[in-house]
Amino acid sequence: MRRIAYFISPHGFGHAARAASVMEAIHEIDPSIRFEIFTASPSWFFQDNLSGLFNYHYLLTDLGLVQKTPFEEDLAETLRVLNQLMPYDDTQVGAVSQQINDLNCRLAICDVAPMGLLIAKEAGIPSVLVENFTWDWIYEGYADRDTQIATHIDYLRRVFDIADVHIQTEPVCNPKTVDFCAGPASRKIKSPKAVVRRKLRLSSNNPMVLVTTGGVPQEYTFIDKLNTQTDIYFVIPCTCQTAQYRDNLILLPHHSDFFHPDLVNAADTVIGKAGYSTIAEVYHAGVPFGYIPCPNNREASTLVAFIETEMPGLPISESTFQSGDWMELLKRLLNIPRLERDVPNGADQIAEFILNNLASA
Repeated sequence: MRRIAYFISPHGFGHAARAASVMEAIHEIDPSIRFEIFTASPSWFFQDNLSGLFNYHYLLTDLGLVQKTPFEEDLAETLRVLNQLMPYDDTQVGAVSQQINDLNCRLAICDVAPMGLLIAKEAGIPSVLVENFTWDWIYEGYADRDTQIATHIDYLRRVFDIADVHIQTEPVCNPKTVDFCAGPASRKIKSPKAVVRRKLRLSSNNPMVLVTTGGVPQEYTFIDKLNTQTDIYFVIPCTCQTAQYRDNLILLPHHSDFFHPDLVNAADTVIGKAGYSTIAEVYHAGVPFGYIPCPNNREASTLVAFIETEMPGLPISESTFQSGDWMELLKRLLNIPRLERDVPNGADQIAEFILNNLASA
């Protein structure tokens, strides 16, 4: 049995979702592979998403950005934690490298998790970096706001450069000469649209709108405005502890019994934050996307450009989203036809590339 160590950034759920999609795709090709997952993302996420063999090991591999809200980062707190975390502790790197050697891991895959690259090098095994941006590139967007971050930018750039194999996934924020470039990598649908809608107790005739802010849930102040749209059902993952059915509103816990890509596929349109995993899932489902950019984040322009050229949808400002004044836009979105796609999933492309080119690992 071959074992692969997988190091995953815990920032939001986007990196965990992309990593899970790749692991599932690898398991479809070779079910005997066992993954040793190292991350601070919650273990339940992988239990819900993976059908193959894996073990979970809690490890804070990196930070990304500390979020005040899904749309606002906390730069001061980000710097405080970065100053504690980096440079990485040699003793910890050595201990985890010994651990993956003891587990007989032959390869390390890192989804924007720089610590994993150092650990793989120390363990003497090949490393694969999977990214659509790296943290040094993201932090460059904040360099004019606080010069302290420059030290972390330089350090992380050197760490990311040690990857043995470099894979980028569309939409790519900082294109480079890499070993392989894949399309958007998304978790695959598990249940058909009709099955999901029945489970949600929805009529087959009424439109369904999924409202999502990705891996950082929030309280919504516009709920009362949605009640006025009695012919439209709104499905909203939020901070509630149990599922709540309120007339045309279905509020779901952030960790619910519903598989998020299934909710995307069952929707007639998605209103949500323009983050990587949501974009990838909406892209493959082909549903219209009412997208809220994060203008302070450096990746926003790349993500928006991809949506505008490759996906049906309309932009919604954060202020318009938070106030709930997007009902007119919603009517336009619901009139946009769903796009039927016949393109490969980036997760399958990455899995095939890794197994075809690193099979001897």
